Amino acid sequence: MQAGIIGLGLIGGSLGLALKDIGMFKVIYGLDINEIHMQQALSLGLVDECVSFCDIKECDVIFLATPVGAILDMLPKFIGIKPHATIIDLGSTKSLISDNIPQEIRKNFVCAHPMSGTENFGPKAAFKELLPHHIVVLTDLDKSGDLQVAMAKEIFVALKMNIIKMDSKLHDNHAAFISHLPHIISYALANVVLSQKNPKDILALAGGGFKSMVRIAKSSPKMWCDISKQNKDWLLESLEIFDKEIQVALDMLKEEDWEKLEKWMANANSLYEIF
Repeated sequence: MQAGIIGLGLIGGSLGLALKDIGMFKVIYGLDINEIHMQQALSLGLVDECVSFCDIKECDVIFLATPVGAILDMLPKFIGIKPHATIIDLGSTKSLISDNIPQEIRKNFVCAHPMSGTENFGPKAAFKELLPHHIVVLTDLDKSGDLQVAMAKEIFVALKMNIIKMDSKLHDNHAAFISHLPHIISYALANVVLSQKNPKDILALAGGGFKSMVRIAKSSPKMWCDISKQNKDWLLESLEIFDKEIQVALDMLKEEDWEKLEKWMANANSLYEIF
C-alpha cells in the first residue's frame, strides 16, 4: 500500500516517521504548501518522496495534517478519489470538517484527532514518539465506510495509540475545555506580561510555574487562529465559564476571604482524584 501525508509539520512529520517504523506501507509520499518544508521533510527522512496533489490522490491512505482551515478548503478536491481509498483528517476540530465533506466521498473519510502535540511546529519539530501511546479520537464513524474505519483502526493500533470513539460535536465541546481554552489562556498570560512596562525584568524572575503556563503560547498562531475560528461557539462558552471563575477569585481577594479562597483552591486539587 501507498500512504500520502498532506502537511509536513509537527503532526504530519511525526506521523511519517512513525509509519515508517510500523512498515505497513511500501512508500510514504508527502506534500506541503511550503517548498522549504518539503525539502526539510525529505532531508529529515519524514517521507520517502514529495509529490503533487494528483499523485497523493492515487494513494491508498491519505492523511490530512494541515491547519483545519486548509482541510476545509481541500475537501472538494478529493471528489473522484478511488472507492477503496481512506482519507484520515487529523484536525483539532471535528464537527465543521465532518459536516462539510462532500456526500459522494463521505464514506472515504475518517475524522480523527490525535491528542498529542508540543508547542513547536514545522518539520524540524517532528519526532517519531509523538503519537504512539497517546489517545486518538475517532468521530462520526457511522458516516464512514466499513473498509475505511477498519483501515484507520488498523493503522492507529499499529501505532500503539489508544482509540476513543465520539460524536464530533461532543469532541469539539470537550476539546474546547482541555485544549483550546488552555491555549487562549496561555496566549493571554504571555500578553499580560508583555504589556507591562519592563517585561524583561519580570521574566528574569520566571520559574517553572510561569514557564509551564506560557509554554504553549509558543504554538503556531495560524493554526490556533484557525482552530478558534472553527470551534468559536464552544470556545466562547468555555471562556465565559473561565471568566466567571476568575471573577470568583477576584471577589474573594477583594473581600479578603482567605478561608473561602483556600477551600476554592482545595476544590481544584480534587481534579487529580479523577485525572
